Amino acid sequence: MLEALLPSAVKGQPPRPPAAAGRSHILDSGCLNMSDTLTLDVIGQRVEVNGEYATVRFSGVVPPVAGLWLGVEWDNPERGKHDGSREGIVYFKCRHPTGGSFIRPNKVNFGVDFLTAVKNRYALEDGPEDYGEEQIIIIGKKPVETIGFDSVIKQQSENKLQFPSGSPVLTGTFSTLKVLVLNQTGITWAEVLQCALGWPVLEELYLDSNNIFISERPSDVLQMLKLLDLSSNPLIDENQLFLIAYLPRLEQLILSDTGISSIHFPDAGIGCKTSMFPSLQYLVVNDNRISQWSFINELNKLQSLRALSCLRNPLTEGSKEAQTTRQLIIAKIGQLKTLNKCEILPEERRGAELDYRKAFGNEWKKAGGHQDPEKNRPNEEFLAAHPRYQLLCHKYGAPEDGELKVQQPFMLKNQLLTLKIKYPNQLEQKVLEKQLPGSMAIQKVKALLSRLLKVPVSELLLSYESPKMPGREIELGNDLQSLQFYSVENGDCLLVRW
Repeated sequence: MLEALLPSAVKGQPPRPPAAAGRSHILDSGCLNMSDTLTLDVIGQRVEVNGEYATVRFSGVVPPVAGLWLGVEWDNPERGKHDGSREGIVYFKCRHPTGGSFIRPNKVNFGVDFLTAVKNRYALEDGPEDYGEEQIIIIGKKPVETIGFDSVIKQQSENKLQFPSGSPVLTGTFSTLKVLVLNQTGITWAEVLQCALGWPVLEELYLDSNNIFISERPSDVLQMLKLLDLSSNPLIDENQLFLIAYLPRLEQLILSDTGISSIHFPDAGIGCKTSMFPSLQYLVVNDNRISQWSFINELNKLQSLRALSCLRNPLTEGSKEAQTTRQLIIAKIGQLKTLNKCEILPEERRGAELDYRKAFGNEWKKAGGHQDPEKNRPNEEFLAAHPRYQLLCHKYGAPEDGELKVQQPFMLKNQLLTLKIKYPNQLEQKVLEKQLPGSMAIQKVKALLSRLLKVPVSELLLSYESPKMPGREIELGNDLQSLQFYSVENGDCLLVRW
């Protein structure tokens, strides 16, 4: 009875079907062998074939070939050949058009006994474990070499769940359940909503790798949900997201590796906030197909968004200057506090917005922008591409013609900045004037000054002041960032203390 109750406790180890007297037997290897003429109630059972896992969807005859066949839906749809149909006859249905195959029963492994499964699953075999074996795993889309990681992988769960149609779900069955992980279980969105009646206070739901297609709005369920993980569900698109856009407490949405490339909030115009995702604070869209800045522009419409992770997308990967891309995202999303898990400091935001304002100043003027507020009427095309530009002009003032002629923020790597160098605590030191590239890291600036002053790098403290900000001193506190990062410009003065 224990085997029947716990069929899914083991990763990839399918449950054992009920025995039929005189028609099956257990081999020494633990596999259940079935003859070609055997007929068992195996629909829904999990099976393994040459290391690949599947679910039985059909058992019977497939003319014109004689004998019994099993129709299986593979976990990996690339393993199959069809959608469960043959010569116009539908024998079973698959979620993926190439997810199905017909296989003879004697080619299928229906599992092992419970004790063997536990030993295999949790590595309970006698003898010491070998932690020195190297292994390549995929994290995101990048191969990573690991040592001794196989013992961790053995404890990952990928159970496939079966939800009988019409099964009753009692409201509040799991009345205190707050976190639920259903990754790689084969659950559908309809089944999620059906079962969600039993999770009245659920706060975190993980649905990674289920080929989820959001088909309907969760009207009376999931209303307490704060985190939803839909990673690696390649059927997700922006239209489906609108169906979950009004979950009132949803704070974190994870959409990594879904293939999403666009998003648009039709209820909000340029410079306005959307009513969708009212509580969303953290959005993850790593490993997708985002290639247009319009995607980032739309995110500025989210009223509560504070953190964004947007790694390994064409928009960010294709850029030669990762720092420039970061500055653009910061300038385009005004309320963002964290980008790719790195805090956005006030100085970085100010620098990014100033550079953005200057970088597109000429385009702004050509589109009808003007320093005189009475004549400032940029066209709709420019405002659609740069929805925050007018706000930045109001915040910092419209860019002057002189700035636009000399400032090239995206070429700072090759631009030399003429800077004065003063020593507030060492009045006897002569003021220097140096030309330094804007892309020069603070640690390299310190190394240069260390050689000039004969002072150890570890004792140097740097800051700067600008004629544009009289009376204000800005600390250059991060050695790994560049002068450009802190918006140091021609004519500014570096202050050196030790």
